[in-house]
Amino acid sequence: PLNERLLVSLTDHTSFALERAQKGEHFSNPLLEAVREYYPAEYALACQCLAEIEARTGTALPEAEAGFIAQHIVNAELNTSMSEVDGITSMVEGCVAAAEAYYGRKFDRQSLSFSRFAVHLRFFAQRLVQGKGQDGPEAARDELFRALVARNCSRHYGCAQAIAAYVQQAWHKAVPDEELVYLTIHLKR
Repeated sequence: PLNERLLVSLTDHTSFALERAQKGEHFSNPLLEAVREYYPAEYALACQCLAEIEARTGTALPEAEAGFIAQHIVNAELNTSMSEVDGITSMVEGCVAAAEAYYGRKFDRQSLSFSRFAVHLRFFAQRLVQGKGQDGPEAARDELFRALVARNCSRHYGCAQAIAAYVQQAWHKAVPDEELVYLTIHLKR
């Protein structure tokens, strides 16, 4: 489901993008790669939008616009503001970078495991940015589960802690213990 404000925001954005293109002005999108990786369905739809815009207007907009359009779509999906979408995307990018640094290697961004991890990080970042908690098991059971995961998956739990340290340092947000458990499970995968 999409927030109906998408019609207005996307119409305004497209109108201004066409005006800029006619004047030869183009904006770069610093989040383009992140949007392409973390929101592949929305990015693919945005590329279809660019093709439709060109077919109807005769004006080819740059690829950076696909990233901006995808961000509008994500904004409508999450029912949030564009600044929150930018924050969520940047946080996901930073979390992936922290995990890659911890393991000392780049992830295969085309793999199903990475895709699942990226989706989890999207919702993880959204919860943190919007100040919402993770729905999970009861506290006593959660404590035991967390201890088992930390002991049996210590390497991956260490990575989850590194991600939490990044989030605390860069975003000034504490990562709840239950989030560490879910991150650990996705990292192990």
